[in-house]
Amino acid sequence: MGRGLQYLTVRLPEDIEKLKWYGDFERAKRVIDMRLEKEIPEALRKRLELERWILKRLPLTYIYTREQALARMQEALRDVTGEELDRLQDEGAVEWIFIKGEVRYKDNFLENLLKTRKELWPRLKDPSMVEDRIKGSRLLDETIAAMKEKGGLAYRFHIRASLKVKESTKRAGERIRVHLPVPVEKDQVRNFTLLGTSLPTYQIAPPDHPQRTVYMETELKAGGEEFWVEYTFEDHIRYVDLGKERAAALQIDSSEPDREEISGEDPAKTIGGGKTDKSQIKDGRSSESQAKDGWTQYLGQQLPHIRFTPYLKDLTREVIGEETDPLQKARKIYDYITTHVMYSFVRQYATIEDLTGYMASGLKGDCGIYALLFITMCRIAGVPARWQSGLYATPLDIGCHDWARFYVAPYGWLYADCSFGGSAWRDGNEERRDFYFGNLDPFRVPLCDQFQQDFMPPKIFLREDPYDNQSGEAEYMDRGLIEGVDYQTQKELIHIEEIPFDPIIP
Repeated sequence: MGRGLQYLTVRLPEDIEKLKWYGDFERAKRVIDMRLEKEIPEALRKRLELERWILKRLPLTYIYTREQALARMQEALRDVTGEELDRLQDEGAVEWIFIKGEVRYKDNFLENLLKTRKELWPRLKDPSMVEDRIKGSRLLDETIAAMKEKGGLAYRFHIRASLKVKESTKRAGERIRVHLPVPVEKDQVRNFTLLGTSLPTYQIAPPDHPQRTVYMETELKAGGEEFWVEYTFEDHIRYVDLGKERAAALQIDSSEPDREEISGEDPAKTIGGGKTDKSQIKDGRSSESQAKDGWTQYLGQQLPHIRFTPYLKDLTREVIGEETDPLQKARKIYDYITTHVMYSFVRQYATIEDLTGYMASGLKGDCGIYALLFITMCRIAGVPARWQSGLYATPLDIGCHDWARFYVAPYGWLYADCSFGGSAWRDGNEERRDFYFGNLDPFRVPLCDQFQQDFMPPKIFLREDPYDNQSGEAEYMDRGLIEGVDYQTQKELIHIEEIPFDPIIP
């Protein structure tokens, strides 16, 4: 599992790193090829092979020159100057890299500004550009109020996911392998039904597979070819009032947990002290499955991104102070992240060597990095934490989203959506921010229950996103296909309706 991704922790040779960040990608690849012809340490060889893969993808979404970016801002906003663009760049509000020494801005930099900078809205030439965001915030507030009143909510979803190979990439008669995601049948998911697929022959992963897909393999036809899956399911999510119960009321078993940790650290000797009762960790799987995972799944490192660096240990210690209560530890971590980190669209995850370090030092990132930083800091603090991701689907929109879960007795597994919490903080909505510590709205399509897992069956080549899967992936028998270059994916919410909530949730 992971295809050697842990070797991203190996530092690049400085000359290659200089070429990379100057943006001379072709020369960097030539230098890597020359280095790979020599006798070098195996770990360095694997790191360079990963970097060669990264360099093919790194520049793909950085499409605007400075002049083009400025023109795009001026088309959308009044009174935009070059000095303002430079200031926003210096503040880290727009994502950019160098290509041959010239700044290039990311394709969705303007959308990112409008998502995170409400002070720009009065200058919009077309106010409808943010109407969906305003409607979305109103929907969330109404949903939160309803969950508190009813104790939970449930929705039925009808979704179609598709992957289409571009004409420029098609190879008539070539064998192609396609994976399209479907919900993991556990936690909040009920009554999943696969309605149909583009091919009569397919393989669907087991209901609890951590990154579940429908797998199809066929020979491409000469004409346009689209692969698709269509399904329905129900999302039942209960509301947990953390103010009515206190974790301290539970008499936690003090029995010693297993010491099976990748990091080699004792979970009972974490920052802030305290022990976690392994017998309380339940997520719907068999006891044998949980035992196989051991504590590494919930408290250990998972390289390259969930790693306990000296900086993250110091940051966690600074954030939680002398706190020993697990719930309050998690709350302090959530409060820090939601009030100190600015949301930002980022480049493809596979091109970032250290996602949690990226956010912890740059204080910006998207929903998945919010979740990873929360998970990592919780684990350092001795609070079991894990990943969940998929789609956020409302009557207004559907798109990819990631969030986290953490375990605190007597509540069990709780949710934390630091991205939505951070958005609420920027909006000055403390009630909504408070809700997303411990709770989740019912508009989620959980496609991945764990981070950095293989498909079933595994891909031949390195995953396009080795950590997550919300859109689908494809490969020929001799190479992996690149999303956006070789194929396009689409998610369509065909129908959504509220249904009676089932309060009996494991």
